[in-house]
Amino acid sequence: MTTTLITGANKGLGFETARRLVAAGHTVYIGSRDAERGRLAAERLGARTVLIDVTDDTSVAAAAKAVEADGGLDVLINNAGIEERSPDGGVLGPEEESADMMRRLFDTNVFGVVRVTLAFLPLLRRSAAPVVVNLSSGLGSMTRVTTPGTPTWGYPGLIYPASKTAVNMITVQYAKAFPGIRINAVEPGYTRTDLNANTGTQTVEEGAEIIVRMAQVGPDGPTGGYFDVNGPLPW
Repeated sequence: MTTTLITGANKGLGFETARRLVAAGHTVYIGSRDAERGRLAAERLGARTVLIDVTDDTSVAAAAKAVEADGGLDVLINNAGIEERSPDGGVLGPEEESADMMRRLFDTNVFGVVRVTLAFLPLLRRSAAPVVVNLSSGLGSMTRVTTPGTPTWGYPGLIYPASKTAVNMITVQYAKAFPGIRINAVEPGYTRTDLNANTGTQTVEEGAEIIVRMAQVGPDGPTGGYFDVNGPLPW
């Protein structure tokens, strides 16, 4: 039985990914910083729940101990993420985004990935086929963002793309450091979720496809890569 933890999984892409992996036979932990929302989501799916705030060292350490006490971990999906938006849901531009905003967003999107991955690393190393999936974005691709005429070129925000480029680098360096673990970044596509005020153009079912696929790679699968549903993406 494969045991999987998904951070930020009580709704959106995390919830849909959990649903799909439960159906595939995984024992899934719904990671949530809200205990009641996590419990309700887990009950709906027949999953387990664990309280975890990826911005808090104590919370992450406690979650790792709880999962270890239940038997260990095979797959970690670093899904929790935030994006700064205006009150009407619009994307903020560089002049509107402050250093404090960047610090807050990076604490979840970037430092959270590091915090959670390192806390669960001892458990993953005990697995016969450990996997880490980091949620990135097409906005994290320097190639795409510097290609005029594309949707990524037209995105005005600074902080969110920078956070996802950082996630890509973390993915590559972790993959080299821990060759026994399959570690990849994925771009789910522009999916309708609370993250983007439900302005996305695809469903969570479509967005979860690449996450679910990369969560199930075997020991001979890719590592240190960056993928969407159609294959590898340019850095």
